[in-house]
Amino acid sequence: MSNPLLYTYRRCPYAMRARMALLQAGVAYQAHEVSLRDKPPAMLALSPKGTVPVLVLAHGEVLAQSWDIMRWAYAQTGDKDAWWARAQTPVNQALLALCDGEFKVHLDRYKYPQRFDDALGTAHHASQAVAVLLTPLEASLKDQPQLGGSTPCAADMGIFPFVRQFAAVDPAWFDTLPLPAVKAWLAVWLAHPLFEAAMVKKAKS
Repeated sequence: MSNPLLYTYRRCPYAMRARMALLQAGVAYQAHEVSLRDKPPAMLALSPKGTVPVLVLAHGEVLAQSWDIMRWAYAQTGDKDAWWARAQTPVNQALLALCDGEFKVHLDRYKYPQRFDDALGTAHHASQAVAVLLTPLEASLKDQPQLGGSTPCAADMGIFPFVRQFAAVDPAWFDTLPLPAVKAWLAVWLAHPLFEAAMVKKAKS
C-alpha cells in the first residue's frame, strides 16, 4: 500500500478535520467512507473503539485520533507554512481543549437530545456551548481573521467543523447571537476550497 488508508465518515467533525489537514499538507491518501451502522470488520480489527477517523500507515502503524493524524500529516511535509506550529500557542491550545472537551459535551446534548436522559434541556446546553467556546473564540477572532493570524492554522481547521455543526442545529437562532467575528470566520470556512474538497462524497466501503 503506497498511500495511507483513511477510514472516514463524511459528516463526522473529527474525520473532517483529519481530511482537511491531509489535503492542506499535500499528503496523498486513500479514503474509505464507512457506514457507522455497519462498520468494516477490517477497521474494527485495527481500532476496536470503532470511531473515525482511523489512518493506517504504509508500514502498518495505526493512528486513531484526529489530532495525531493532523500532526503526522504536517510532519510529512515539514509544516512549511507553519499551519501546525501556529496552532500551538497557549490561546489556541486552550480553545482546542474547550472544543474537544466541555463544548463537545454541550454540543451533543443540544444536537442529539434524544440520546441523553438530561433534564436540563437543549436551551441550557446551547447557551453553555456559547459561553464555553464561542465567546472566547469571538474574543480571539476580534482583531484577526483567523486563529493563525492573517492566515489559517490547524486550530482553525480543528475547531471549525464543530462550530459548523453547532450553527446548523438552529441557524435562525445562531444568526441572532452577538458573535460577528465568529460568524465571519465561519462563513469563510464554509466557502473555503479546502472544506469543499474534504467534503467530496466517496462511495461507502
